[in-house]
Amino acid sequence: METADPTPQARSTDREGGPEGPPPGVPQLSLELLVHGVGGTTAQEMLGDPRVQLITGDDTAACYRRTDDADAEQRPDDYRGEPVREAYCWSNLTSGNGARALWLLLVPFMVANLAHWMRPAAPPEHPAQRLYDLLVRILALTLTVLLAAAACEVALDLTAWQCAGTTLCAADKSWMGFLSPDNSGWWSAPGRRLALASMVPLLVVGFLWWLSHRTWSAYESASPPPRQPGTSRDTPVAERTALSLNGFWYGRRLVARLRAAHTTAGVLTIAAVLLAAGARADGRDGGHTALAVTGRALAALVILLAAVTVVVVWRTARSEAAPDDESDHLVVRALPFASLGALALIVVHTGWARPGAHSHGALPGAAAFGGIAVFQGLLVLALALTAWVLQRSAPDDARTALCGMGGPAVALLACAVGGVLSGGVAQRFADWLDGGATPGQDHAPIPGPPVLLSWQASVIPVLLVVVVLVVMLAAVRVMIVSRRVAKDVPGLYDPREHPDERRTKRIAGTIAGAGLTDSAPVLVAATAAVTLVLGAGAVAGAWLSDRAPGRATEGAPPVLHAAAETAESLGSWLMSAGVILLITMGRRAYRDHSARRTIGILWDVGTFWPRAAHPFAPPCYAERAVPDLTWRMATWTERFDGRLVLSGHSQGSVLAAAAVWQLDLVTRSRVALLTYGSPLERLYGRWFPAFFGPPALTGLHRQMDDWRNLWRFTDPIGGPIRLTCDDGRRIDEGPLRDPLAFGRTLQNPLPAQILGHGDYQADPVFGRVRAELIARLGPDLPGQRPAGHRASGGCPDDRPAQGSPGAQGSSGRSSG
Repeated sequence: METADPTPQARSTDREGGPEGPPPGVPQLSLELLVHGVGGTTAQEMLGDPRVQLITGDDTAACYRRTDDADAEQRPDDYRGEPVREAYCWSNLTSGNGARALWLLLVPFMVANLAHWMRPAAPPEHPAQRLYDLLVRILALTLTVLLAAAACEVALDLTAWQCAGTTLCAADKSWMGFLSPDNSGWWSAPGRRLALASMVPLLVVGFLWWLSHRTWSAYESASPPPRQPGTSRDTPVAERTALSLNGFWYGRRLVARLRAAHTTAGVLTIAAVLLAAGARADGRDGGHTALAVTGRALAALVILLAAVTVVVVWRTARSEAAPDDESDHLVVRALPFASLGALALIVVHTGWARPGAHSHGALPGAAAFGGIAVFQGLLVLALALTAWVLQRSAPDDARTALCGMGGPAVALLACAVGGVLSGGVAQRFADWLDGGATPGQDHAPIPGPPVLLSWQASVIPVLLVVVVLVVMLAAVRVMIVSRRVAKDVPGLYDPREHPDERRTKRIAGTIAGAGLTDSAPVLVAATAAVTLVLGAGAVAGAWLSDRAPGRATEGAPPVLHAAAETAESLGSWLMSAGVILLITMGRRAYRDHSARRTIGILWDVGTFWPRAAHPFAPPCYAERAVPDLTWRMATWTERFDGRLVLSGHSQGSVLAAAAVWQLDLVTRSRVALLTYGSPLERLYGRWFPAFFGPPALTGLHRQMDDWRNLWRFTDPIGGPIRLTCDDGRRIDEGPLRDPLAFGRTLQNPLPAQILGHGDYQADPVFGRVRAELIARLGPDLPGQRPAGHRASGGCPDDRPAQGSPGAQGSSGRSSG
């Protein structure tokens, strides 16, 4: 990319102030600001010119123009009737650095954060709103505890307690020799081995704290532009959305408070494991020794700090009315340091010499994994009940995903993924430590991880079978829909084009496959329901196994016994394979740019929302991109008294809408919005109804100069907005015909490509709609809507657009 420094002339017009508006008699400029979609693209591709120039921004996200347009503000006569085109590139926020691919391991935290934003569209003052947010924050806290417990299981239990304390396990591991009791060294005492090993989970927690702090400074610290007070007073209450609040994209204090609380929870988890080990050794002497008394005092300190942590999470709710950048209370800032001080005391207490102490069996506290799983299940059930109460108070919208239960379902999946990752790491590490034996079986050198992890492994194959069945049903549905649609495809094109059966099947199959996006709630619901049932069964099975070790399937028929052992073994390998797959994808993405870009697409969808529930989730790129767009639109229209067309493709249309909501009403009235391949209603409106539901989209349309949306039946991501004005005009233009031509013609001698989600700009309809929006901006004032114009309350228009798939228009090319 050519990013040469702007000419002095360009600098004076854009970077160093420039004129506040055009002189009298000088034509008024218009700006078309392009925002690319998922996967990213280059400024050269967006602008159609190999010579581009940086206008404003940095290496992470920036605005570019063609080199010939860099000083357009000083040559307005050259742009009569045609806007200046400018591209906003934000792909480096999600896929620029190969190391970010390792954030795949933080998937449970990201999914839990999504559950916070999936609450039903009940009124903001509904009392259950606070309860819903609180339950999600507490559930996110349990995921941090689960992560710390899994790290302790690997480092403290499997390594320092079981393997290092067993001659048979430590014999062939030279790096563990100084810990072996056979050497009678200073570190061979069980307590000292645990104290040393506790540094590993502490480093894990510390790394997550550092990553959360660093990513906030790098990606999420962009403050919103100043706005005139009272600019939303004319917006009807039903059409207001939190996305228009001035502090929505700037929650520094909230992330800092959650980061302090979650860091403290992780440190206290390590401390609790060490205390449990020390309590077992001290209890053998009747519990009256000085070490036993000290242990109880330290346990009381841990409980006190844990209670303070829960209170901090309880009181940490989002404040979105204004940017929340104040400093935290001294107690919150001191909490992580207090937990580190407590851990230091506990490390000294655990490492104190205890003559005759030795490690045998598993480390105390294995039942904690079952307690975490049960508590998470109760939280999910409470969250489902709260969501049901909120949904009853929400506007009636049949298109809301899972009838408002999307948040609880996704929260359950976050817990399941967290359990799979933690269990997979523990199982794989135990298999590596004991060589060719099976942990927990006869003649194995170590007992292995807690029995709950083995039971969780045994239910994974059953869950995969259910997922495969749902996928097979989806494939059957595609075949049925494809056959039905194939009958209508030839009628959409010129009858002089001879029908081609293979071509027809391919177009119909593309349309049917794209429609599977609307069936995603079925897959999520089925997976969540089966996960809940199987998870409860795993906890019950682990509890029975603890009560009767080795007899979980005793007395059962040989076939059932063999099936249970096979499921456990297969599930253990699947859990381990899942962890290895994530790590492998991260390593490949570090070396392969195309793989890194693919992983970036995952973050484009999953990290749009701010970190409101879990501070260790991957960073929110929109907290940088939305202020960037808002600042650019607000300052350009103010300085040059111009009009602006905001053109967004795919995820870029979501960023564009969020940025327009952040503008004051005066600036918003100067902006026209053009979206194509947009998931605003199809995905965000259905899964996040409280923020992108029909009332919110209706309010956005009413307060803008104009809004047009292009979509296709062959697009698996984008769709119609489904809003209609009272005067009969529609936002949606489509469905566009895809492909452009059915067969070979004089104009299209080669087969036309099925474009699907991309290349919207190649469609003639795109050029026509863009020209209409530019003409509406006009040389003086934005085009006036008809008298009495008013959006229709946001009621979805469920009528098929022009009857059959691809009934009007033609397909086109996107800007990325």
